[in-house]
Amino acid sequence: MLTNKESPGSRKARPTAQILDAQDNSDAIYERILTAVMEHRLIPGTKLVEEKLASVFKVNRTQIRKVLTRLTHEGIVTTIPNRGAFIASPSVQDARHIFQARRILEPALIRSLVERGKADDFRRLHAHVAKERAAREKGDKHAVIRLSGEFHLLIAEMVASPPLTKLMRELASLTCLIILLFDSPSVPACPNHEHTEIVGLMEKGELESAIAAAVGHLDHIEATLDLSLPEDTEVDLQAIFG
Repeated sequence: MLTNKESPGSRKARPTAQILDAQDNSDAIYERILTAVMEHRLIPGTKLVEEKLASVFKVNRTQIRKVLTRLTHEGIVTTIPNRGAFIASPSVQDARHIFQARRILEPALIRSLVERGKADDFRRLHAHVAKERAAREKGDKHAVIRLSGEFHLLIAEMVASPPLTKLMRELASLTCLIILLFDSPSVPACPNHEHTEIVGLMEKGELESAIAAAVGHLDHIEATLDLSLPEDTEVDLQAIFG
């Protein structure tokens, strides 16, 4: 209710920046950070400073903190007390566990899509693979890495199970970090023709062959990585500094 001293015209308009800041843009910021991870623009160990991110995204630090908490919960970000938040650096053991999880999850996703998928689903997958191929021909490495990860996520989204999509998104992002840490620069970690083969087999309803191709695809990616370090490697400080 307006007081005697107030009139409709006497109220001060809220600044545009204040109105925008009041909106919750957390999901959009989350997606942009994940995309940067999948494109290898945010590398393991990168410090995520709340003030800088708030300035970049034109939001308050509360929203940034909310996004960083979400990413920490998913394992994409590591928070160190009194030091801050950093893009995670998965260990060799983490890498093995992530590939193991994907070998369990992705055959189930493929089975579901083969059983319930429609012609339009496979057209979308073929179109996505075509984008990957075009990015490779242009030499756009960032786009290739992102699109390769999104191929697997697209299959999960078509299955239309939010929990499985969430899990696949986390695993795909962590896989990108792992590839960045352990990949051989001269070896393509995710060959385009393997995606084409997987889509073709699913489209023809050749379930077991599609699953075998998907698992083989993951085996091939893992084989390009240098995961030969012992899981409990102890640094010999005497040898280094003695």
